[in-house]
Amino acid sequence: MNMAAEQKQVILVVDDMPANIQILASLLGERYIVKAARSGEKALAIARSENPPDLILLDVVMPGMDGYQVCRQLKKEPDTANIPIIFVTSLSDEEDEEKGLKMGAVDYITKPFRTAIVMARVENHLNLKRYQDLLKRQSTLDGLTGLPNRRAFDELIEQEWRRGARLKTMLSLIMLDVDHFKQFNDHYGHLAGDDCLRQVGQELASVGRSIDFVGRYGGEEFACILPHTDLEGAEKVAERLKKAIIGLGITHEYSSAASQVTISMGVATALPVNERDPEELIDAADKMLYEAKGSGRNCARSTRL
Repeated sequence: MNMAAEQKQVILVVDDMPANIQILASLLGERYIVKAARSGEKALAIARSENPPDLILLDVVMPGMDGYQVCRQLKKEPDTANIPIIFVTSLSDEEDEEKGLKMGAVDYITKPFRTAIVMARVENHLNLKRYQDLLKRQSTLDGLTGLPNRRAFDELIEQEWRRGARLKTMLSLIMLDVDHFKQFNDHYGHLAGDDCLRQVGQELASVGRSIDFVGRYGGEEFACILPHTDLEGAEKVAERLKKAIIGLGITHEYSSAASQVTISMGVATALPVNERDPEELIDAADKMLYEAKGSGRNCARSTRL
C-alpha cells in the first residue's frame, strides 16, 4: 500500500511515562500521525473528539485510570467502540493478555519494544482498519449521487445527537426536496432527472462546512446535519443552499415555484439530551419542510425544539 498517496492514519499512544511515548513516536512518526496522552482521562477525551485516532496503543499499568478501565470505557461507547486497541505492557502473564483480549483489544505489544514487532503489528491492524473503513464507506454511499445514503444519515444523526448531549452543543438539521421533481422527470425524462439530482447533490455538498453532513435521504430528498449550529446559523446555511441551487440554472418549465430547479427546506434545531431521541429533530424538520411546500416552495421554514 502506498502510504504517501493515502492520508496518514492517526495513532494515539497512551502511557504515563514520557520516555515510552518518545520511543513509540520515534518508531512510528515517519509513517503515521502520532498523538499522545499521559492519562486515561486524556486518552478518552482524544478518542471522543471530532478527529478520533485510527488505532490506540494503550499502556496497561497507569496511575489513576489504568489501561483496562480505559479499554472498557472505549468499548462501551458506540462512538469509540470500533477503534482498535493494542495493549502495551511489561506484563508477561498470559492471564493479563487473555483479560485484555476478552475486553476487546486486538493485540498485545510487550516492553522492552522490539522495532520489527511493533511496526508489523501496528501496520497489520491499521491496514485492516483502512479496509474496514473502505467497506463501510462503500456501503453507505448513494449509487446515483455519490453522497452518503440514508444508512449513513441514520448512523450519523445518532452519533451527533450523542455528541451534542455530551458537549451540550446545539444540533441542527435541514431536510430538503427538489421542487416539483415528478413533473421534471415526466417532461424531461429520467436520465435528465438523474443528472439533475447529481448536480443538486454535488452543489449542496460544496456549500457546507467540512464538519457538516450532506446526504441523499431518498428520492429527490436530501438531508444536511449541522453540528454545533444554532437556529440562526442553520437558517443562514439554508439561504446559501437555496441560492446555490438556483445558481445552477437548471431549466424547469413545469414548476410553479420558478423557471429553474429550486428546493424547499425544513430547518429544525435542538439541544440534544440523552432523555430525548433524534427522531424528534427529524420529525420537526419534516414538518417544517411540509410547511415550506405549502408556502409556495423555493423557501425554508424553521423551528427550534
